[in-house]
Amino acid sequence: MNLFKQKVTYYYDEEFGTFNYSTTHPMKPLRVAITDDLVGHYGLKQYMNCIDQSFVQTYIKRVDEDVLTQFHSYEYIDLIKIITPENKCQYEDQLYRFNFMEDCPVLDRLFDFCLCQTSGSVGAACVIADQKSNIAINWSGGLHHAKQSEASGFCYVNDCVLGILELLKTYQRVLYVDIDIHHGDGVEEAFYLTDRVMTCSFHKFKEYFPGTGHIDDVGHDKGKYYAVNFPLNEGLNDDSIQYIFKPVIDKIMENFRPDVVMLQGGTDSLSGDRLGCFNLSIKGHGTCIEYLKKFNVPIIMVGGGGYTLRNVPRCWTYETSLALNVPIQDNIPDESDYKVYFGPEYKLHLPISNMEEQNSKDYLEKNIVQILENLKQITPGCAQIDHHAIGKESRQKVDYQELFSEYRDNREEMQIEQNQDQQE
Repeated sequence: MNLFKQKVTYYYDEEFGTFNYSTTHPMKPLRVAITDDLVGHYGLKQYMNCIDQSFVQTYIKRVDEDVLTQFHSYEYIDLIKIITPENKCQYEDQLYRFNFMEDCPVLDRLFDFCLCQTSGSVGAACVIADQKSNIAINWSGGLHHAKQSEASGFCYVNDCVLGILELLKTYQRVLYVDIDIHHGDGVEEAFYLTDRVMTCSFHKFKEYFPGTGHIDDVGHDKGKYYAVNFPLNEGLNDDSIQYIFKPVIDKIMENFRPDVVMLQGGTDSLSGDRLGCFNLSIKGHGTCIEYLKKFNVPIIMVGGGGYTLRNVPRCWTYETSLALNVPIQDNIPDESDYKVYFGPEYKLHLPISNMEEQNSKDYLEKNIVQILENLKQITPGCAQIDHHAIGKESRQKVDYQELFSEYRDNREEMQIEQNQDQQE
């Protein structure tokens, strides 16, 4: 098969499964290795262009600290480059400054981990921008909490932001959709002032990490109404996610008219997640990618949260099959090297729990109405870029500092203003 002959590109690097947060930490990079094993034994790789970090480094020249510092501060990346479990005692002040706490420990080979994860999302953006594929998948990505100079929520480098910045070199408008149970705060914050990126997050709200994502947080300045937040209560089920997802996405597509979509598919919104409190089935989670595909807009699919090891690979393998339109059997393949993780059922799909759905139809409808009213403020269709005239070597240069420097200067003032608006 010639590379890029297929419509779907799939990224996985074998090194990724060797990284480890700690024995007791809920984040397990192994889940991506298990996903890759399952994808392979279901026979899905024959339908995709399969790439790894070495290919990305060749295809787009290099993903290194210069790419990471398109969003992250130089001081922060410099620390990530030199810090190790052995020398971390020498950098206690910087670790505190950059929020390396219990949830974000100092990993062995941390810089390599960040490069491996980011290569998939930046590489996916390049493949999409060069029109080599319609869908690009990086299940090792989706670490949406990382800030410019801050590790947060198990996330060190925000590959979502870096992938979107790469897309902005070619496309005028990018839509970021987040169905992780946690609010996509790092991505929203990065693009809070621009009308070129719309962020749309469906997440658990109230007394839940990271504590952001109020429905009234809609963006600021040129970015006003370009941040969409749907706060939810515990127990979100399949019927509810379909009830809210479709009208919100329909209105975004109608008014924002994105050129490309990035979907953060965190699986901690599944029933039975170790840290989650939603009640979605794998099929219910997958309806989001199925619905986005109907708009015939290029899609990048990245991973995210997911802390019950046996559930994450099930979901991402199923959604890889949805991206390909290739049905797969419910029985886990006998050849899987990790089949022991899927017992005793050895099935792809599992029943959901009897958790109570605490999102009433009235509550969901009220939020839908408010969000749709906000989206009416968006002027449909800005100037288009001639995508066909832009190749890999002639993409626009996007200066992140120029686009979004106001955010850092006005962050405290904006927060005060938002708090006042919410109190009123």
